[in-house]
Amino acid sequence: MPGQNLTREEAANRSEIIVDAHYRVNLDLTKGDKIFESITEVDFQAREGASTFIDLIADTVHEITLNDQSLDPATYEDSRIPLPDLREHNHLRVKADCLYMHTGEGMHRFTDPEDNKSYVYTQFEVPDARRVYTVFEQPDIKADFTFTVTTPPDWKVLSNSPSPEPEITPDGSKAIHRFTPTEKISSYITAIIAGPYEGSTGELTSIDGRTIPLGVYCRASMVKHLDAEEIMDITRAGFAYYENAFERPYPFRKYDQIFVPEYNAGAMENAGCITFRDEYVFRSRPVETRVERRVETILHELAHMWFGDLVTMKWWNDLWLNESFAEFMSTKATAEATKWTDIWTTFSASEKTWAYRQDQLPSTHPVVATINDLEDVQVNFDGITYAKGACVLSQLVTYVGWDNFRTGIRRYFAKHEWSNATLADLLTELEEASGKDLRAWSKAWLEEAGMTWIKPALERHEDGTIASLRIVQEVFTEGASLRPQRISVRAYNLEEREDHKVFVPGHEEEFDLEGEGVDLPGFAGQKADVLMVNDRDLAYGKVRLDEDSLGKACDYIGAFEQSLPRSQVLTVLWDMVRDGEVSARKFVEVALRALVVETNSTVVSVTLRGINQALESYIHPANRADIAKTTGETLKRLARFAKAGSDAQLQLVRAAARCATTPEDIQSAADLFTGQESLTGLTLDAEMRWNLLTSLATSGKVSLEEINAELRRDDTVNGRERVLEAKAALPDTAQKSAAFELIYADSSLTNDQLGSLIAGFNRGKNPRLLAPYASRYFDSIVDTYRDKTHEIGEQIIEGLYPSELVGFEDTGVDVLALTRDWLSANADAPAALTRMMKENQAIAERIATAQARDLG
Repeated sequence: MPGQNLTREEAANRSEIIVDAHYRVNLDLTKGDKIFESITEVDFQAREGASTFIDLIADTVHEITLNDQSLDPATYEDSRIPLPDLREHNHLRVKADCLYMHTGEGMHRFTDPEDNKSYVYTQFEVPDARRVYTVFEQPDIKADFTFTVTTPPDWKVLSNSPSPEPEITPDGSKAIHRFTPTEKISSYITAIIAGPYEGSTGELTSIDGRTIPLGVYCRASMVKHLDAEEIMDITRAGFAYYENAFERPYPFRKYDQIFVPEYNAGAMENAGCITFRDEYVFRSRPVETRVERRVETILHELAHMWFGDLVTMKWWNDLWLNESFAEFMSTKATAEATKWTDIWTTFSASEKTWAYRQDQLPSTHPVVATINDLEDVQVNFDGITYAKGACVLSQLVTYVGWDNFRTGIRRYFAKHEWSNATLADLLTELEEASGKDLRAWSKAWLEEAGMTWIKPALERHEDGTIASLRIVQEVFTEGASLRPQRISVRAYNLEEREDHKVFVPGHEEEFDLEGEGVDLPGFAGQKADVLMVNDRDLAYGKVRLDEDSLGKACDYIGAFEQSLPRSQVLTVLWDMVRDGEVSARKFVEVALRALVVETNSTVVSVTLRGINQALESYIHPANRADIAKTTGETLKRLARFAKAGSDAQLQLVRAAARCATTPEDIQSAADLFTGQESLTGLTLDAEMRWNLLTSLATSGKVSLEEINAELRRDDTVNGRERVLEAKAALPDTAQKSAAFELIYADSSLTNDQLGSLIAGFNRGKNPRLLAPYASRYFDSIVDTYRDKTHEIGEQIIEGLYPSELVGFEDTGVDVLALTRDWLSANADAPAALTRMMKENQAIAERIATAQARDLG
């Protein structure tokens, strides 16, 4: 039985039958807090005499009428309504009761604990419009949608079309919002957002002279923190950049941006009606990398209005192109149209390293992934789809040239607007614009999985100058080709300044790396204390430095004057740790020295995350206590000497508290929390208090009553999530057990509450506390995958995998053996579940490899 799945073959067959669909959807959101009424009418043409089905996930189906003939509601099964014996022109009407969700899927309902006001919003990507209305749920059956929404009288309703003036019923108890038809779009980018949202409005002028209304909204309790004008200014900059780059006016009639609670993604590109997670409304001082990320996210979703919404992929195998285009363009737009000009360093330190991690998992796949069904789509929202795809797109732009790329994109939009297209359609336009044959390029970069090595073959004279240099490319992932790509190599030389040393950039060559390698005779005779392979991070691959360069770069990591080369050295070193080539202790030592001078917020964040992962996983348990003590003391010292009010101070204080292990360091964190100690420039706002409190809870230095007292101080949705994390972090058997039971048993938990519980459960200075739950985790995997929604099941299966027990043999838990046994016993498990578990296994194997190197 199909359950809630849909295969590509079924979708292709259905799109040959169904054409020219028009929807009228009537939603009544006044039926209580569990269900809402959904009445869908669809007019569509079909191949006469054919039969197919339409999609719906409902609590109860009351009526089905096809061409004036009543169908038995009992025919609704496995999320499908059969449609037999179709005519050329058809009319379908379905009346159903659908369920509000609390997982960020379908129609999510939320009640704000601060003021008891309720809000709803939709999230439909990939297959969840069917949770709200009856629909042919696939991207290539585009249609126009006319929504009518009944709500309480004080609710605002936003959708893809401009918001109408509501009609108040005679008794004043309800408001009816009748929207005009949307443009011709795919179902997954339709949206309904309803509730007492508040915000600001503005406008901009499109290149075709139209005035485009702008709106920025959030829930009422957060509006005091909403910097709507800043968000609209970023949006205007993005509009100007994209309309100029694409020479194509914005395709929709208005542009609303709504920040919604308990969102399970960063944002979603609903046509003209973008939804964002409301953590992007900053109620406490954010770290700068978070602010920059919000800018990039705003511009990412805006890019989708053209690439994804105006022209949409035919099937989900081109999801990568949809996301990669938006990721690349938003990074470029951020760098060139906003004040966040250092975004490519962020891309290198964060997005690209995400791609590298994903590309070295056993589940790595070609950028153009094989997507056989909806289950395949769900697990392919990964670092290949987003980050590697954006890296590849950057290579493509370099290969064909920016002007040719723009020309090809303009032709692509003109030819396929309001329709669906494939990668081949895009490559056709780019080939015509550039005059280049992209078939070989596409095969190497898009149709083959994995990575290549990029290494120097270097000989030096006795005085250290370079005798010869060749940059070598080798296959790392079996089956991958040697890829053509642009790369730069630069020499850096250490020079003395008045009171410090500095790496001064020297000889550089930028060239095309093709085949097995390239000789660089221009480097002969050049001095190079550090030979930086892939300087400026143009290429994509597993980079290594020669031994002398790596040693000098690590010894003097603070001598790099720019964040990017410093970050690249740390990225190489971290990859070597994960491969078991370098001790994790070495990485921590170098990373701590880098933090002395680092000012780029993302590089600081990524570096601190690496230090934390090394301490909690990669350093062997036998060495962990000593390294943790030294690290905690160093981070505390760095936090105290950081510039007052700086982003580095903010991040270092949080990190020092998390890594504190000695009584003195723990007490310092406690003194900051209680106000016994203060740091100039550091505000003890709600977010900082929860960070400190959770770290103290992890160390067992606060009580349940103190945690509850903090919730009374901050009884918000965020506070209710953070209190779950803090309690689960307590090194107490009863609290760990309670958290574990809630995760599995409490179906009322929202996706964010579940995430907080899992994060707290995994926190701890004593992994042995978690050992009793390992076997229960493995016993529950199949049921979890079967009984939970994809979003919730994935959170549990990945979040509770007991990788933190690797290396703790005295617990009696062999995580790798348990994983191998599970995979062997469940060879017939769904492919998506098997993939999750093989990824978990690979993570544990890397931990074991790194620990063995660290012990040695």
